[in-house]
Amino acid sequence: MRLIELSVEYREHARMLDLRICQLQRDWEQSMDEDERCMLAERIRMLSTMLREARELAVLCERYYDRGYHRNAKYTI
Repeated sequence: MRLIELSVEYREHARMLDLRICQLQRDWEQSMDEDERCMLAERIRMLSTMLREARELAVLCERYYDRGYHRNAKYTI
């Protein structure tokens, strides 16, 4: 698999995460139970982190071979 193909997979993963976050936010807004709201807020926070990382990795894979692209130090060895 080439990096550009991998970036497409990361973009699709990010899209699915974004949809799930939206669903959980709607559930959070409608919930009256404080324990459930806390659980949903924690899940949203974790999925938001995963979403950010999926987007960052998609960009990294897309632009890996571009001259002048400054890679995110978070993903370099």
